[in-house]
Amino acid sequence: MTALPAWTRPPRAEGWFAEDLDHLPEAPRHTELIDGALVFMTSPQRSWHGRLVTRLTVALEQQAPEGFEVDREMTIRLDERNRPEPDLLLTTAPFVADRTWYAPEQVRLVIEVVSPESAHRDRTVKLRKYAEAGIPHYWCIEDEHGAPVVHVYELDEPTRGYAPAGIFRNILKRPVPFPVDLDLDSLTP
Repeated sequence: MTALPAWTRPPRAEGWFAEDLDHLPEAPRHTELIDGALVFMTSPQRSWHGRLVTRLTVALEQQAPEGFEVDREMTIRLDERNRPEPDLLLTTAPFVADRTWYAPEQVRLVIEVVSPESAHRDRTVKLRKYAEAGIPHYWCIEDEHGAPVVHVYELDEPTRGYAPAGIFRNILKRPVPFPVDLDLDSLTP
């Protein structure tokens, strides 16, 4: 049995808090905090996932109007016990070089690209948490035989839950959070 490194033990009986992530230099990249528990992305990233995220970043940056920024692999401090790290996010916050997280009110769109390791969190846990935090738009991208399929959700303000707004293959055209027109087939080899 392998002993866990000392830094993986929570600093208090209540577990981890959002601010603790900024003080864990030993933590692997892509460490998230979900309900006070550290979540490590330990599986190797698939090439499909990496290429899609890179190409989608470029496509959104080209279409984003002034005042919108695309950022990747940055956490969102949803509350004191949750700091998930989406693959991409669209924000209206100004660029700050030493930023380590965004507040939910600064985020307009969260995009998760589903991998086998993250499937449950992306489809259920994060879907609920992002909605409860008031983030207006959520895209969950699935791999359908090598082609991206985008499940789009919009926030229903009264219920603080997401309503499905469409499933997109080949082409994604949306009027929000700004006019988006994506050739999904061009995002993967």
